[in-house]
Amino acid sequence: MADSGTDWRLLDGVATAWFGATSLTEAAGLAERIVELSADIAVDVRATGVRVRLDSGEHAEAVSAAARELGLTADPAALQHLSVVLESANPPEVRQFWQRVLDYAPGEDGGLVDPLRRDPALRIRQSTEPRPLRHRIHLDVVRPTAAVEQVGLGEGSGPYGVCHSDPDGNEVDLVPGDPLGETPETADWQAVFSAVACYRVTSPTQQRDLTAAAAALADAAGFPLLIDLRPGLVILDTGKDRWEADAHGLDLDFTDLAEKIQTAARELGATPEPGLPRFVQLFLDAADVEAVRAFWLAVLGYAPDRRTGLRDIHDPRWLNPVLLFQELDASDTERRRQRNRIHFELAVPPDLAQPRLAAAIAAGGRLLDESTDRWRVADPEGNELVIVSGA
Repeated sequence: MADSGTDWRLLDGVATAWFGATSLTEAAGLAERIVELSADIAVDVRATGVRVRLDSGEHAEAVSAAARELGLTADPAALQHLSVVLESANPPEVRQFWQRVLDYAPGEDGGLVDPLRRDPALRIRQSTEPRPLRHRIHLDVVRPTAAVEQVGLGEGSGPYGVCHSDPDGNEVDLVPGDPLGETPETADWQAVFSAVACYRVTSPTQQRDLTAAAAALADAAGFPLLIDLRPGLVILDTGKDRWEADAHGLDLDFTDLAEKIQTAARELGATPEPGLPRFVQLFLDAADVEAVRAFWLAVLGYAPDRRTGLRDIHDPRWLNPVLLFQELDASDTERRRQRNRIHFELAVPPDLAQPRLAAAIAAGGRLLDESTDRWRVADPEGNELVIVSGA
């Protein structure tokens, strides 16, 4: 991982920058300038700033100049990228299963990547090490009901009938989502834990205008909407559960805002894509939930869910996946001493690697091994994270 100018870092092989902002409208102003440069740049608009990812450094200086003109300051310390690593003796069969479940595309490293560049990549690595399966980490994947039915995995197991296993036995809860409401006014929105609406746009002007309209409406309502721009797409998202009153804690009914945004999108001629919304979260079982949760809060720099009694933690900028924790039977020693086939990988700028490692150790983690620009650590119950300071 190397610098690309003072604002930019090469994060997981992608030139990335974060520019702070004080509102969605201010952040959307930078997004509009970026869309004018190229429609291929991935832009994530938040009420606190803008993340920009470039496939090459071609537009880096122009983006930085636009940010400076708008009074926005880069903060490389805000950058990180969390992905999932799955070790398998039979990667092709495992890859085929997860590609169906996630609707991901093949990645250059033999793994799978979200074509929308929103949900975590799944890296699938050949493993010859005998490793008993330990069901301590799994993924929750939520997609619209029609998309789940099209995957065709059949009847699931577990208390909700949604649990499925890949050829190696790794588990996923594939959950069907629902429309946000029962009226045509919110028909473009899907509730996939988050409330999400995806719109196809046919020109940079249409993309820019929809971004500006959604940002203005959300700012007027005081709601921190997530707006992601991709080639030919505008993706509008609440973040997990935040369309519900107890999660956002604001004096508003999100469905009212959803109706206004849908009206604006349709007036601009944007086309809804109700099959695209998807939500992926990472699920960890723990005998001592508080100790394990404290480790992941510290090493990821995450924030706890505001609601009493919930153990979710989330990226404060809503750019990386939610982690959820569930208590397991502490007497199940056989299950607890086995090692997971799934672990996580966290890419950070070079100057953040040692502070993150120190935070992990201080929060009860153990350093298992290290190599050039890579540190493998375990949480208090042995779940592993590799901190990466490299491309």
